[in-house]
Amino acid sequence: MTTPAAAPPTEARRPAGPAGLPVRRLDVDIVVPVHNEAGVLDASVRTLHGFLEAECDFTFRITIADNASTDETLEIARRLSGELAGVDVLHLDRKGRGLALRAAWGRSEATVVAYTDVDLSTDLAALPALVGPLLDGHGDLAIGSRLAAGAEVTRGVKREVISRTYNILLRILLDVGFSDAQCGFKAARRDVVVELLPEVENDRWFFDTELLYVAQRRKFSIREVPVRWVDDPDSRVAIAATVREDLQGIARLRRRNSHRRRPSSADRNRPVRRRQVLHVGRQSN
Repeated sequence: MTTPAAAPPTEARRPAGPAGLPVRRLDVDIVVPVHNEAGVLDASVRTLHGFLEAECDFTFRITIADNASTDETLEIARRLSGELAGVDVLHLDRKGRGLALRAAWGRSEATVVAYTDVDLSTDLAALPALVGPLLDGHGDLAIGSRLAAGAEVTRGVKREVISRTYNILLRILLDVGFSDAQCGFKAARRDVVVELLPEVENDRWFFDTELLYVAQRRKFSIREVPVRWVDDPDSRVAIAATVREDLQGIARLRRRNSHRRRPSSADRNRPVRRRQVLHVGRQSN
């Protein structure tokens, strides 16, 4: 695994310090995990970068986290990094979305870390509502939800049934309170993520679910933001293999919970924060 030096926040968004000197402060680090995504990477990153420049008032970095691509993904990522201010590249020699997020978030110095899937199935209009409250110190984690009231979802019946069934199983078997574990649109305060990552074992698709499960067990707050989401017909997700991994992950967490040590004094004293659902108004295209 190689970890290049982190790039500074984009100059256009960097706040001024004493005597007009720039302050090296990074508000949000948005990770785009990729594996063999040469066909969509350029357009997606340019779209994301353009949205951040035009619609967001925080300093940002886009980190393209390439995990073991064998096509031209890494070459394209490096070209984008050279052309667009605030775009950085992290290359890993092993595959795994969770691994990519763990590496990118773990090295980040941003106040808030986030990620979005490279296909941009989630409408970026929800991004300010996802990260804004976290930057203001309100909440610990925020997730895009396709199942919360106010969400708009376009996808086939098969994927809809699988998604809803999975999240029902999580509520029954793991007693979770969040509605949508696998939407590829999440953010968290970095100090919270640093505390949670050592307790998350999975480095693939189940990473999201386990991160949220551990966060809930540790009594961190999880805010839900309803999103507009359109299924990517060219999705690379292997449904059968992902379902199998998820079921194995649920079984592992149930076993771990049954043998769980008594809560630490820090956990016992942490106040329970009521789960909040933020409704985002309908956005025009």
